[in-house]
Amino acid sequence: MEVRILPDRAGLGAAAAADVADALRATIAQRGAARVVFAAAPSQSEMLAALVRQPGIDWAAVTAFHMDEYVDLDASAPQGFGNWLHTALFDLLPFGEVHYLGTHGDAQTADAYATALAAQPIDVVCLGIGVNGHLAFNDPPVADFDDPKLVKEVELDTECRQQQVDDGCFAALGDVPRRALTLTVPALMAGARLFCVVPGRAKAAAVRDALEGPLGTACPASVLRRHDACTLYLDRESASALEGQKALS
Repeated sequence: MEVRILPDRAGLGAAAAADVADALRATIAQRGAARVVFAAAPSQSEMLAALVRQPGIDWAAVTAFHMDEYVDLDASAPQGFGNWLHTALFDLLPFGEVHYLGTHGDAQTADAYATALAAQPIDVVCLGIGVNGHLAFNDPPVADFDDPKLVKEVELDTECRQQQVDDGCFAALGDVPRRALTLTVPALMAGARLFCVVPGRAKAAAVRDALEGPLGTACPASVLRRHDACTLYLDRESASALEGQKALS
């Protein structure tokens, strides 16, 4: 895994967006289309804003997915990840196709989304790492590196739900839904290129565990070390707990 450490969030977002754009342009040039999965979180804001400004991408040739969604959340709620991405990205560019993961969370919804996801290979996955090391909503208690499913319903652990409050998405822990639909670890790892954007001091311990701790579901993000083409983008704060970087914090 390539690790890039940038001075701040703005630099991190710009660097990641430039690399994602290069991958999209190359994929579209090679086969005429690209399929991309996007994470929805404040940690992705700088990268997505910079990606919108990237030139030379034929967005009409891009099919987009988002990687997780709350269950039992009102479909119009701004905290919904599909709604967040609609505002931050999908409404700003002429995507060829956008697949939204619904909020009612039944098996039929998960299976239909998995079918659309599996119709062709995924070229690019833009993701982050949670404070508990989660990828998408694969928290430590439910993460499975060999999950037979592509999409499943999960129970969110308390640390994951508290992160949504700390990120300013919900006013209180009791407001955060307890259930979600998520792409599984194998679904994410199937992407040809992974671009993992992780800014902020709150993520420093999770980054350390992902890079320097045991490889296992206690830190789901550690599985990224198995991927042949994953780039991790950190700022000085999120890298501050790594060996050799502590002096920068």
